[in-house]
Amino acid sequence: MHQVSIPVPVAPHEVSRKTSLGGAIDLCLEIGGKEPKEVQHALKLDKAQFSRWQSGQEGVIWPRLCGVMDHCGNDAPLLWMNHSRGYDLYAMRKVETELERENRELREQNMALLQVIRGAKV
Repeated sequence: MHQVSIPVPVAPHEVSRKTSLGGAIDLCLEIGGKEPKEVQHALKLDKAQFSRWQSGQEGVIWPRLCGVMDHCGNDAPLLWMNHSRGYDLYAMRKVETELERENRELREQNMALLQVIRGAKV
């Protein structure tokens, strides 16, 4: 089992400047504050194979790429793939999870209660 990092936002303009999937993998590590050695060790990746991924000499299998993105806390390679296929990264958004929805609803309820309390004090 590997640790999933805290999500880090990725600026679409940074992704669009990369010219290859390898560049996007490098960006993923950079944004996540990870060194290649650290990711290789954590995910039990072969150094030579990881280097071939970065250089584009070998394809990356999806579960391994997900592991890299999870470990680094961002989806830069996925966003790069979408950008390379012509998708507008500025229009893309993640779907709200159930936990995120619950947190949003609780924050909205909290704000409504605060407004009622503040209104009662006037």
